[in-house]
Amino acid sequence: MPSTSRPLRRLGFLTIGLFDGADPGQGHESTLEIIELGERLGFDSAWVRHRHLQYGISSPVAVLAAASQRTSRIELGTAVIPLGWENPLRLAEDLATVDVLSGGRLNPGVSVGPPMHYEQVREALYPDTADAEDFSYERVRRLLDLVRGKPATDFSGVEGFEVFSDVVQPHSPGLGRRLWYGGGSLGSARWAGEHGMNFLTSSVVRAADQRDSYDFAEIQLAHIREFRAHHPDGEAARVSQGLVVIPTDSATPEQRARYEAYAAQRLPRTTSPQGPAGLLFAPDLVGTSEELVERLHAHAGFREVDEVAFALPFTFGHEDYVQILTDMATRLGPALGWRPGAAG
Repeated sequence: MPSTSRPLRRLGFLTIGLFDGADPGQGHESTLEIIELGERLGFDSAWVRHRHLQYGISSPVAVLAAASQRTSRIELGTAVIPLGWENPLRLAEDLATVDVLSGGRLNPGVSVGPPMHYEQVREALYPDTADAEDFSYERVRRLLDLVRGKPATDFSGVEGFEVFSDVVQPHSPGLGRRLWYGGGSLGSARWAGEHGMNFLTSSVVRAADQRDSYDFAEIQLAHIREFRAHHPDGEAARVSQGLVVIPTDSATPEQRARYEAYAAQRLPRTTSPQGPAGLLFAPDLVGTSEELVERLHAHAGFREVDEVAFALPFTFGHEDYVQILTDMATRLGPALGWRPGAAG
């Protein structure tokens, strides 16, 4: 078995937070309970996905604000907030507020590009400015500057009985170093590195970055190295990997069969690039912790990182997530060299 050159230091998980449209409270409560469970199990981080006009978390910052009051240690992240739906100034205020409420535990992950199904939502989202909106990296740069304390206006001081600041309030000084970019291309990896962000990799990459091969792990490895080559911290720059990983050590036979069927149904999309963007998906990993350790150590991308946010499958039930997270924290993580609290 190939050994990893970077022992696993931080163990995290990612959830989409599905809910029933007729009873959304139950799904949101389940997500909060899963985050609380993650803290009890010793996970270093919990991340939530962002879904607009779907039955998944549409407002992760609000959900993490609630989670911040029900936890005390675990880091809370977004993977990712698509900035095409956001005003960077308003988002900077919300992120700083939740970071203060959490005691400095927020890890916002963002991405850019036009909103999904933009032609269908543009009139609702930007009725007056749809053609003028800039969905490039400039939108991220604006957010970075505002979070990091650059002036948002040339006015500050006292006006009547009110006091105004020229920078976003509240200002949370450490938040600027905990901003992540979720990217799947060489260009996004390079940009994130040049701008001193952290880098979130997932189970999706752009195959066009390596035309001679459809090897997901090798493409992801190239992105990680490109990011670090352009980051001020070099090899110490933070990268988190987010594959779908499902340990089955304590799963029932019915759960195990359902998990394997889920992965098999999604396997065909991993053999060749998908859609106009040429996206390549990683296979979902299902098995005992012993089997998963072997497969992860053989993965070129995993061998390059020391922190992960393993993704929970979208459509499983609450009891399934409890089993998966428990096995991750008590069996898979330790087998990968992780120890609760080792990240400091």
